Amino acid sequence: MSTPHICRVPQVLALLMALLTAAPAWPQAPAPSTPEVVRVVVVGGLVMSGFWARFARHIEAATGVQIALVASGPKEVIVPPFVDRKADLLFIHGSDEVMALLADGQAGRITAWGANEHVVIGPADDPAGVRQARDGADALQRIAAHQAPFVAFDDPGSHAIVQKLWRTIGARPPSGPWRLRDEAGRAQEVIAFAATRQAYVVAGHIPFAFGKMQGPGLAVLLHGDPAMRRPYVAVEQPGAAAWACRPEEASATRRVAAYVASPAGQQAVDQAGKDARGRWIFPLPAATPPTLPR
Repeated sequence: MSTPHICRVPQVLALLMALLTAAPAWPQAPAPSTPEVVRVVVVGGLVMSGFWARFARHIEAATGVQIALVASGPKEVIVPPFVDRKADLLFIHGSDEVMALLADGQAGRITAWGANEHVVIGPADDPAGVRQARDGADALQRIAAHQAPFVAFDDPGSHAIVQKLWRTIGARPPSGPWRLRDEAGRAQEVIAFAATRQAYVVAGHIPFAFGKMQGPGLAVLLHGDPAMRRPYVAVEQPGAAAWACRPEEASATRRVAAYVASPAGQQAVDQAGKDARGRWIFPLPAATPPTLPR
């Protein structure tokens, strides 16, 4: 495809100016060797799992851009510096908070690039037989059939996943005294609360596996269901250039955001998303869904 006319105009003007001025050929200063820097704020699980350190190296090698981590933590920690323009990119779950930023004019382009995983956690002796479940929806049906205690975690991500699983099987969440209100004071304490009731709960795999959320006597009973993943997005600042005549003309921020969703970036997500203990971050869904590990 030929280069659009609008992209040729600056080149033609530059050539005409050079011919008209007929300036002597002075030696050119060497190009600066300092790489461009993109400041990022990153949701805590990406750093906690070790993923971000590995992934940032892939980004820097592929784009030539230096990645500067400004802050990491829950959304309450990372959104304010992004809003204050102290960061160029926000790496966070796709969520109501992101949509609110967009509606308020505080977010620009949003790029989906990966996902983390929620799991079913429960008593190690597993009275409902969740370990034998085919997937998350089957696990919930087993818990309901057994009327085993189940904590309805207030976390928006976990709540949305549980509701999606019930919709998948065309059912409404059954009611009953076995469904327990989340009485934990903070989201990080829900597993400890579930342990006091010997209850099941759906929660993020990373915070449980890395000790951020713990409860004695509880274990991960089901993992690996693609329907229990929660997407991540990269959010650019508003007003960033939306296009360029050539990819190399795009801003460093745009190049980074484009890379993480590109085929090469998705390979990097796949490589950086696992370590000797397991897989923590997943690339965007492939055409063929993975099988549930046993």
